[in-house]
Formats: sequence, structure tokens, C-alpha cells
Amino acid sequence: MLSIYFAARDPRTPWYAKALALCVAGYALSPIDLIPDFVPVLGYLDDLVIVPLGMLAVLRLIPPEIMAENRAAAALCAERPVSRTAGAAIVLVWAASIAPRRVGSVRVL
Repeated sequence: MLSIYFAARDPRTPWYAKALALCVAGYALSPIDLIPDFVPVLGYLDDLVIVPLGMLAVLRLIPPEIMAENRAAAALCAERPVSRTAGAAIVLVWAASIAPRRVGSVRVL
């Protein structure tokens, strides 16, 4: 996914590949589906089929040499150090924000 993002931002990538990447990302993140999610089985099945097929189509539209460079850039980003202290701080803030509190004699969630 990160390599597709980098490829979509690359000026050498064809406009139609960028447009399709935007459409696939928009569909994946959109609350509006082709088949609503409350329809049993089919509701989630369209997401499991359309999004991967769209990503595959985007990968085929991007020239291989551009994709190879962007995969290397994505691999370098994955090697960045991770701050476990910052992660722990975020978890503590979230835990403190959902902890039950008392207002006067009433317990508030």
C-alpha cells in the first residue's frame, strides 16, 4: 500500500494510474458501498473483491521501473525506528480518557 501511495505521488506515474488509485482509495474509505454492509455475506464480500482487484489494476498501470523505486522507498520507511515510549504515552492518554469518573456522587463514563 505504501509503495502505491509513493507511486501515486511520483510525477512519472501516468495520470490514469493516479486517478484509479484515488478511486480505489476513495471506495475503500467511503461509507457508501456498492452493496450495503448490512446485507449478509455480500455486504463485506464486495469490499474483499473490489478493493484488491482495484489495487491490482493500479499496480499493472504503473510502469515496473517506477514501482521498483517506490517499493524500495517504502521498504526504507518500514525500517525507521519506532518510539515505544510515544506509543505507551498514547495508550495511557487513551486509557485515562475512557476511565470512569465521578462527578459529585454520580459515576460518569
